[in-house]
Amino acid sequence: MEQYQGWADERFGAVADAFARNYADFPELGSAVTVFAGGRKVVELWGGIADERTGRPWEAGTVVPVFSCAKGLVAVSVHLLAQRGLLDLDAPVSRYWPEFARHDPEQDGSAAQGSAKQIGNTRRAKEAITCRMVLGHRAGLPALDAALSFEEIAAWEPVVRAIEEQRPLWEPGATYEYHGHVFGFLLGEVVRRITGLTPGAYFRREIGDPLGLSAWLGLPEAEHGRLARLAEAEGRRPMPGPEHLLTRIVTMNGALVFPGLDVPHGWNDPALHAVELPGAGAVASATGLAGLYAAAVTGVETGAGGRTERLLSPATVTDAIRELSSGAGFLGFDLGARWGSGVVLPSPSFRPMLGARSFGNDGAGGQFAFGDDEFGIGFAYTANRMIGHGDARADRLVEAVRVSLGG
Repeated sequence: MEQYQGWADERFGAVADAFARNYADFPELGSAVTVFAGGRKVVELWGGIADERTGRPWEAGTVVPVFSCAKGLVAVSVHLLAQRGLLDLDAPVSRYWPEFARHDPEQDGSAAQGSAKQIGNTRRAKEAITCRMVLGHRAGLPALDAALSFEEIAAWEPVVRAIEEQRPLWEPGATYEYHGHVFGFLLGEVVRRITGLTPGAYFRREIGDPLGLSAWLGLPEAEHGRLARLAEAEGRRPMPGPEHLLTRIVTMNGALVFPGLDVPHGWNDPALHAVELPGAGAVASATGLAGLYAAAVTGVETGAGGRTERLLSPATVTDAIRELSSGAGFLGFDLGARWGSGVVLPSPSFRPMLGARSFGNDGAGGQFAFGDDEFGIGFAYTANRMIGHGDARADRLVEAVRVSLGG
């Protein structure tokens, strides 16, 4: 029996073979992979179980929480605003959001606060933090000191006020550390100040709805019936203690849980999916994510020979893929990741892709999506079995795309 449904162009048969092997070689539950080439869909495969409790099968339209793949939705939106001349990525955040710099350590003479080590005395003012620094995880604001409730996070404004109060943990620009949820709220508030829309609403208006993409920051109630249920594989590494900066980054000081699946406000709770968590809370299908990156780098076919214009110009992509951060960060970890402006760049030890112009984002459950305008590819893999660090399921599929393109 085949391990999947759907189809793949003959040229991309290696992707179908790799997708089937994933079910033999990994504790796969349900998953999907979609590939666009030159704006045309060439692979759309799905298989397995969407809900382990009921046995509901994964279907073509199944969506799943994709965690930090959300950063791709935000990054494309931000680069689109910059391309339209509405946002200067190298201008201070405070140009668009004046209150952001109201608690400036250079102005009030106080040192940065936080439980982690600090670099110097944050001599550079918070007023100097740019959107580019946030996109590269270099702003010194990876976590908040404020202990917000789930309800306050869902309300948006309390997070904005907490970011305004927050002092950098290091001199902005001096080093980097993953900005987790703050990435989405901080850039999202800049989007709101410019457009009047939260990032989820802006994404839907400008990109998601016009292109018919199944990808949301804040899942509409009408879409809940398509949602796959997450399941955790055995052997995942536990999170460090609640005071550790990494845990504070991932859980917003304990207001969220991770992996925390079947608990109130956990990652299988519809109440969480309805909240706009633009740093790590997107819900999407593989076709929705692949379609986003295909639209960004080539445009996509619309039927009857039509085709949309590509969302991001070659110059915009070139700007996005300039490396900003790599190596050991503030916490001393070096997983081999390379960051451009809001996007993960190719790295043999972290995220192998296709070439120098590949860029994308991955998710904590093993999900991965990227685009490449040299090869004209939009790719996405989604799954509901959370395997954890070292998960090679998506990498195997990317390698199959490489083989299909001729090595």
